[in-house]
Amino acid sequence: MKIYCVGGAVRDELLGLPVKDRDYVVVGATPEEMLQRGFKPVGKDFPVFLHPATHEEYALARTERKIARGYHGFEFHTAPDVTLEQDLARRDLTINAIARDSQGKLIDPFNGASDLKAGVLRHVGPAFAEDPVRILRVSRFAARLGFRIAPETLALMRQMAENGEADALVAERVWQEFARGLMESQPSRMIGVLRECGALARVMPELETLWEDPDAGRDALRALDASARAGEALEVRIAALARSLDPLAVEALAERLKMPADSRDLALLAARYGNSIADAGELTPEELFELFEATDGFRRPERFHSLVRAALAGEAGAEPARVRLERALAAAAEVDAAAIARSGATPAEIGRRVAEARLAAIRQTLEDWPHHPSRSREDDD
Repeated sequence: MKIYCVGGAVRDELLGLPVKDRDYVVVGATPEEMLQRGFKPVGKDFPVFLHPATHEEYALARTERKIARGYHGFEFHTAPDVTLEQDLARRDLTINAIARDSQGKLIDPFNGASDLKAGVLRHVGPAFAEDPVRILRVSRFAARLGFRIAPETLALMRQMAENGEADALVAERVWQEFARGLMESQPSRMIGVLRECGALARVMPELETLWEDPDAGRDALRALDASARAGEALEVRIAALARSLDPLAVEALAERLKMPADSRDLALLAARYGNSIADAGELTPEELFELFEATDGFRRPERFHSLVRAALAGEAGAEPARVRLERALAAAAEVDAAAIARSGATPAEIGRRVAEARLAAIRQTLEDWPHHPSRSREDDD
């Protein structure tokens, strides 16, 4: 039995990046031997075990064979005679097909270390085309590392998109890879790669429609990268990307990807109210109150602040609009709705009084803010 550290841990060590998880390949062993050594089985499709002390994953060396379309259309084979090189040959990119033995020696049969130094994402072999998830993974690694894609790999990705292989991807796996890519340092690179190879139109056609207006496409990518530089959460990043979409397109995209509710809801709000938020410096107190009501800002102020950051991401001179919105919302939130409710009035009357008090608070706050005085509707006449 021989054990090798493989994949991302070796890659990140060579790049000088922090290593989060270590995965191992075991050559020359059977499942029975792993159990005898105290390893705990966890694999469903092929034998994967958890180390009894470290709980790190140890997988028996395996080969795979394509038997049907899509991500799940594979047959796996594990046996003591499967070599490390055979196991590495089934991996997606050369930079992920490097192993390190227990003495620290690198095993690099596909020259992944050279591609790391050159900053190139290159597929290991023709089996790359058998797994459509690899299109998403390459685009995500491009966003993370900033590497260029080898011409032959990009050509293969285009071929995969054209022949419909990507159409077999299940929504949950697309969302998983897409969400991880959005959290990389330059997520626009992921979108760019997917567009370049033709996959975006196949797996997320709603996003592809952004480029019907090139300015809208550029704005979406600029906003996305700005939210990434600000270290925003996933839902803010996707809302920044989606703010230029029609709300119906956002609904369709959310359904297609089975998007989590928090991401879906914020993206929809950004698509519906992003322009109003960007124009907040011009909104009257009445219009601000209507915006807070429509976005449920009084009850969910934290979500509203996330919406503002998504709507203003990458926008020059956005700070006055943000401050104006936050001051107005904070003033309205100070209204004691509970005290008004104790007045004994009818529910309808209570609602009217609370609304009037909040609007008055917004108006007073803006009048007291000399740098950004509110304008009245009469000023427009």
